[in-house]
Amino acid sequence: MEQQENIHIKGNIAKGSPLGAGGLYFIGIGGIGMSALARYFKSKGAAVSGYDRTPTPLTQALETLGIAIHYNEDVNAIPKNVDAVVYTPAIPANHQELVYYKEHNYTVLKRSDVLQWITANSFNICVAGTHGKTTITTMIAHLLRDSEYGCNAFLGGISANYQTNFWSSENNVVVVEADEYDRSFLKLRPDVAVISAMDPDHLDIYGTAKAMEDAFVQFSQKVKEGGCIVAKYGMKRSNELQAATVYTYSFNKEEANVFARNIRVENGSYKYDIIHKNWQLKDVVLHMGGLHNIENSIAAITVAKHLNIDDEKITKAVANFKGVKRRFEYIIKNEKHILIDDYAHHPEELRALITGVRSLYGSQKCTVIFQPHLFSRTKDFAKEFAESLSLADEVILLPVYPARELPIPGVTSELIFHQMTISNKRILSKEMMLQVVATERPKLLVMCGAGDIDALVQPVKNILMNA
Repeated sequence: MEQQENIHIKGNIAKGSPLGAGGLYFIGIGGIGMSALARYFKSKGAAVSGYDRTPTPLTQALETLGIAIHYNEDVNAIPKNVDAVVYTPAIPANHQELVYYKEHNYTVLKRSDVLQWITANSFNICVAGTHGKTTITTMIAHLLRDSEYGCNAFLGGISANYQTNFWSSENNVVVVEADEYDRSFLKLRPDVAVISAMDPDHLDIYGTAKAMEDAFVQFSQKVKEGGCIVAKYGMKRSNELQAATVYTYSFNKEEANVFARNIRVENGSYKYDIIHKNWQLKDVVLHMGGLHNIENSIAAITVAKHLNIDDEKITKAVANFKGVKRRFEYIIKNEKHILIDDYAHHPEELRALITGVRSLYGSQKCTVIFQPHLFSRTKDFAKEFAESLSLADEVILLPVYPARELPIPGVTSELIFHQMTISNKRILSKEMMLQVVATERPKLLVMCGAGDIDALVQPVKNILMNA
């Protein structure tokens, strides 16, 4: 019955008409993926409303579009005549509003179900990977938009070029971030699939690294006949990724099908050549920091070349790319201070971030403020977090951000702290951290994490700017 209802809803949307008087209700509407879907349905003329735990810039942006949002978990405040309810896996199963809708037999869908039927009849470019996918997705979508190729974009971050995580196009092409959490990406059917990493993560869902790798192999098998895979060179089990066309990419391994050469830093930006046996792109300029973002750009450019976009349009679009909010985002960049904000919340992301900072700023003292995200991830990767963070000169650890989890006995930021090999390290509350920043005023400061550390970025900026 649920599948029939999905098809009916999709048919209404495909005709460009509203769902009906009730429209859609989103539980967790302020999530980055959920808010993109909310924008999509609003753009199609559907009635859209939702719940989230707290107001954020994302929810405020939705409210300016005329989307009603409330912030108290309250079954008396929810609409009762909606055609469908969409929720994110981050919402607890005992959430009062979700329980109400399920018990009263509403059509209740996961975010991944909705993406599945939105993309059922489009040409899909789906970007997967335990890290890198948001930047690559946004780069690809920007390349297609800036070059006037055209696409519909569902992004896992806010594009700094367009200040949004969703846009539409007459061209029936969808660029979408393919999320491995909860195996959501297995509901998509890519024409082009990008796989940037298969490093272990979400072991609370998968149990083992192998089970997670199995899911990525399954994702590659979802590629349509005649489709294409763009995969990072050297990934474990990459030999199991099969499609009509397979490109491997790397920023420095010339064994890959596509790689960078002649990388140099000019005026705080990267300039490099991209090499493929059948083509070259000379003097590509990227204004986004981090060597890993050179690699991300190679993946995006490979997709653009596969779509036969003109070289000049590609290089122009890359030079125009302003990045993604919270992905190596410069908050301050002047002679007195550098403040970088990043979403990095996995050990390999932290390693890439700190290495990227080093590539631009050499031996300058680098201070990192990191907020661990999830008790389970902290427990599973404490040693790896410690190794990556020890690449910095100074580290301030904040308490673990729990997100969807309950505390795990014995799991705190101290698990990471005690395994770090640098001596200049502290665990501080948010309030104490702000006091330390005000007193010590670090010149090169990196703030990172996927919890609520982003709410501290503006206060830190204010402290450093008000000398």
